[in-house]
Amino acid sequence: MKDVAIVGIGMTPFGELWDMSFRNLFAEAALAAIGDAGVDHIDSMYVGSMSPGLFIHQEHIAAMLADYLGVAGIPSTRVESACASGGLAVRSAIFEVASGASDIVLAGGVEKMNDGADATFALATAADQEYEAFHGITFPGLYAFIANAHMAKYGTTREQLADVAVKNHGHGALNPKAQFPFTITREQVMNATMVADPLRLLDCSPVTDGAAAVIVTTLETAEKLGKPIVKVIASGAATDGIALHSRKDVTTIPSVALAAERAFSQADLTPEKIDVAEVHDCFTIAELVVTEELGFVDRGKSGEAVSAGETKLGGRIPINTSGGLKSKGHPVGASGVAQVIEIVDQLRGSAGDRQVEGARYGLTQNMGGSGASCVVHIMEGVS
Repeated sequence: MKDVAIVGIGMTPFGELWDMSFRNLFAEAALAAIGDAGVDHIDSMYVGSMSPGLFIHQEHIAAMLADYLGVAGIPSTRVESACASGGLAVRSAIFEVASGASDIVLAGGVEKMNDGADATFALATAADQEYEAFHGITFPGLYAFIANAHMAKYGTTREQLADVAVKNHGHGALNPKAQFPFTITREQVMNATMVADPLRLLDCSPVTDGAAAVIVTTLETAEKLGKPIVKVIASGAATDGIALHSRKDVTTIPSVALAAERAFSQADLTPEKIDVAEVHDCFTIAELVVTEELGFVDRGKSGEAVSAGETKLGGRIPINTSGGLKSKGHPVGASGVAQVIEIVDQLRGSAGDRQVEGARYGLTQNMGGSGASCVVHIMEGVS
């Protein structure tokens, strides 16, 4: 297997982008990544997108986007795994390059969620239709179930959930591409409209349009390009039951722990070596559980860690320096790629006001639904 690096990154602003079409969003991000890498061609392309058929009534998007980008003829593949689609598109590109099948591969993600579709219905297709969606439960309800269980088992508080949102908005306020680049207070979170007890509106990631793309190549080619090099040193993935009731302990997300175990083993690292991480905070409770599953804190201690400032910029393990899904936005098919972009920026030392000083190792964690699929990437800055 060949060593793999990420040499180009590009993304659109995230938000309600009424004047941008699905294909224009993707093309803007892809062309920015190609320009950043300084390459004159791509050999192959992967596109992460959860549900364009429901959001914009368009399928067959891999070929459509290759044609619109002006690279018709290359292999182009859509990757779908609910909200983990983008992260798994990056993983697909990593393995194609590592195998030697291609030298330069574009991995992108795109979603257009604000063009009139029923976003609640579309997103609920990532849950178990027979056992969950048919009975009316939505993803806020599923994550509220997780939150209540975590609070009952570990004493996690409503204030600690709010502190996740406050932290991520503090980071997002420093990100010019974030959907909600402003700070909020604990009181605002706790007094926001109830969505699914105990989760309130400001505990939930928004409905978002956006696209993100990266250029993946061999380490040898990256060195020839003379660009800042971020090496991919691990990619771990895992699955679990799609229905929450099948989980033995709903305060855990086993696919995250398993994907992380595989990634840390590949990288020959421990969680303590990670300098910065982007994790899947679709709801505030999700960040708390994921932080535990990744081994950054002991089980039941994530709420305390957030409130103590351990996971904010300047803390022991800064998490979601981009603002996370909560503040930056969550165009579901693009979110996993955008996570990779934030870590590449951090490891290049080009994250501006969000920069984690001396960052060498970074991690991304992207998951689908209530955790039925998960992918974890670990990257190292080498120049």
